Amino acid sequence: MADGQWQRVQRLDAEWAAGELERLAGVTLVVEGPCGGGEVGAAFVRWEDGRRSVLKWRPDIRLEELERGPLAVVDVLREAGYPAPRTELAVQVGTAVVTVQELMPGATVAELTPELLDQVLVLNELQAGRLAGSAVPQLPLYLQTDGPGFCFHEPLKQRDARTAALERRIAAVELETLVGDDAIHVDFHPGNLLQTDGRITGVIDWDGAGRGHRGFDLVTLRFGVRGPITERLDGLLDELPYDVLRAAWAHMSLRMVDWAIRHFPAGEVDYWVDLAEQRI
Repeated sequence: MADGQWQRVQRLDAEWAAGELERLAGVTLVVEGPCGGGEVGAAFVRWEDGRRSVLKWRPDIRLEELERGPLAVVDVLREAGYPAPRTELAVQVGTAVVTVQELMPGATVAELTPELLDQVLVLNELQAGRLAGSAVPQLPLYLQTDGPGFCFHEPLKQRDARTAALERRIAAVELETLVGDDAIHVDFHPGNLLQTDGRITGVIDWDGAGRGHRGFDLVTLRFGVRGPITERLDGLLDELPYDVLRAAWAHMSLRMVDWAIRHFPAGEVDYWVDLAEQRI
């Protein structure tokens, strides 16, 4: 099957979502326009009092699941002083949840410098042990089964012999969840980091957050950066427990190669396969 024939992820229709919030919650929001970046989409909105926020949409989830998972993770971290956005409104809309979140200050990190990485590592330390005794579920890895809209195995199996072999190595990592009590962002890359004048002012897009080992976010970060900073990150990954590194790397390999096959130009897939094969 050609890469372009695989199902792509649904994207946010901001006007529709705002209309549903008005219908179901009586809240009137003016859609100002899309936020930059992201694969599912987010939009800037304005409340009646002029305050600005971010409108988001998470398909195929119940509000209760979001509340005991990602929203609970953010609440715990915010109490510890972590710069994560407050959820101002969350409404079940059919099989999806529409949220309105605090607009955090700063601009997206264009390049992860050593100075910014130092700040990232401080934040990563802040995530340690925050969910001990919590009801937040352990992070599922989807190494043998498909994830909810991502981590699909079939695109790797069918694209070519190389990706099929990669999928077999991924599936051989027999770990269903990433055990631990750390808060995990799950999509921790520079596009979700905000900075002002070299200072990180926000970490956004916690929709998939869960509980496990915070080293997972460093592996995710490694998949999201290029250039000289990768050498330092690779050194940090070498210090992680072997089972954590192997499982997290397998997950990110599956996630990014599958996503590239289904959403990126065909010529970009080999880059992600090359990266995945470095450690699995």
